[in-house]
This record gives sequence, C-alpha cells and structure tokens, in this order.
Amino acid sequence: MDEHPEPVHQPADGTLDPRAELSEFLRTRRARLKPEDVGLRDFGRHRRVPGLRREELAQLAGVSVGYYTRLEQGNGQHASAEVLDAIARALRLSDAEHAHLTHLAKPKQHRNKKKPANRTQQVRGHLRTLLDTMEGGPAILVGRRGDLLAWNRMAAAVFGDWAELPAHERNWARLVFLRPEYRDLFVDWEHKANDVVAQLRLDAGSHPDDPRLSALVGELSVKSEEFRRLWATHDIKDKCHGIQRLHHPLVGELDLRLESFHLADDHEQTLATYHAEPGSPSAEALRLLASWGTDATRAGAGLPPARTA
Repeated sequence: MDEHPEPVHQPADGTLDPRAELSEFLRTRRARLKPEDVGLRDFGRHRRVPGLRREELAQLAGVSVGYYTRLEQGNGQHASAEVLDAIARALRLSDAEHAHLTHLAKPKQHRNKKKPANRTQQVRGHLRTLLDTMEGGPAILVGRRGDLLAWNRMAAAVFGDWAELPAHERNWARLVFLRPEYRDLFVDWEHKANDVVAQLRLDAGSHPDDPRLSALVGELSVKSEEFRRLWATHDIKDKCHGIQRLHHPLVGELDLRLESFHLADDHEQTLATYHAEPGSPSAEALRLLASWGTDATRAGAGLPPARTA
C-alpha cells in the first residue's frame, strides 16, 4: 500500500487541476514500463526511479528530453496531436488512456465541445419505459461521475432499491466505498472498486471543471483509504463488458454478463445491462428474484422484508 497517497489537487474554485492531473498521469504511465518492455537494453545500473527514465521515453517518442519534461510538468497546451500520439504509442496507452491524455493536455479545446460540467442530467421518458420492459436482468442508466440515473425492477432486486436513498447517494463510488453491504455483494470487491475509480479518472480528464466531481473525489479521499490508494494509481478504464460475480443475500452466487452502451444522443449516459447464461444456476436465481418482487428488492438493499397486513 502507498504510505504517501497522492494529494487531491483542487484549485480554489473547487475543480481539479488539469496540469497536475497531466503530470501525474504521465509519470505513473512511465513508471509502469521497464526498458525490456519497449525493446531497450537495461545495463544493470541502479535506477533511481521505477520504470523508464524521461530520456528513454523521449527517445521512444522521438521528442527532445526538454520537450517531454515540460509536458510531464503539466505544460501540454502547445503539444500537437502528432506528438501526443507518439507519446501514447511510446507509453503503450490503451484507447481510453490515449483519449484521457489528449483531454488533459488540451482541456480548453475539448471543453468547448461538451455540455456544461455541472448541468443536471436528464433521462428521456422513453428510456425509462425501455428499462421497465427489460425484465430478464438488471438494467441501469449510468451518468457522469457514476451517478445512477434510472434502473429497472431487476436492478433493484439484485443491487438494492436505490429509490430509498437520497439522490446524491445514488452513485457507484459512494456505494462501493462508503456502504459496507457492497463489500459483501461484490465477490471481487477490489476489482469493482478499481473499475469505479478508473472510470472516475476518465470522467475527471474530460471534465476537470466539474465542481461536483471534485467534491466527490475530495469526500471519498477523506473517508476511504482504499479510494485514496486507487486514485493515486491514475489507472484509466472505460469498462463496457465483462463478468460480474455477486453474492446476493437471498440467492447466493450470481455470475452475470455485463454489456454497456453509450447513448447515441448523449455519450455521457451509459446503459448497463446484466444477464445470465440461459439454463445456468444464475439464470434460475434471477428468475427467483423476479418472482419474489418487493422482498427481493429489500433484501438486495440490506433491508428486512416488507411487513404484510
């Protein structure tokens, strides 16, 4: 565990500092590469820093050491797309990491193309109707900052009835890091926590001027040591599919397949769907949860069954 977690950089206006974010992102991406990973010889000399040296990274990217040093110090506003592409290739960034680098280096250029950072996220009525008709498994509409905007009955039965929570608490990061029952729900809680933080990092790169996101990061950093540790890694991930293993308080183990899709008219909203393999024990468990209705929903939220008259 990192004994000196990275401090959260927050300017006086309550937003994240893109220059500090760019600096730390490049430093951590460079630190994870070894010379042999990129075809360079390591002559066995003592290396004072983990991973590649700045001059080695600059050599791979085809830029001067001075230029790369200034970029890693957060001065990326004059970097061309070609240079950022070359550095992304040298660092072996994923597509999501490459996009994150570009947003951090040129925040003003990308900010003008986006909607206001602090706007209220709206859910179209037809989307709510669509969620209600998806009865085979959980379906959730997730917005910026991991906010849970809308969900179907099966999502409430599996993950808990978020309608009983105050609106500001309907957020994946708050649930995963601040509510103990979610540590029991996710079989691999650490993996889920890492995914949540990596998605928040991606959001922070796109919207460094969002005071609500900055406030969320600040609160979680104070309240959760695990969050501080994961936030300091600067990992980036745009999770779109995979297996989600759960331990439900009523039906036990659930292995669900996650598939998610950005909305065509609003890429800041994602429809996440979960389904079980037909004929599997998990599919039977979902069928039971659907038949139990309200009691399953309350159990998923860690609440006692509803009283009957």
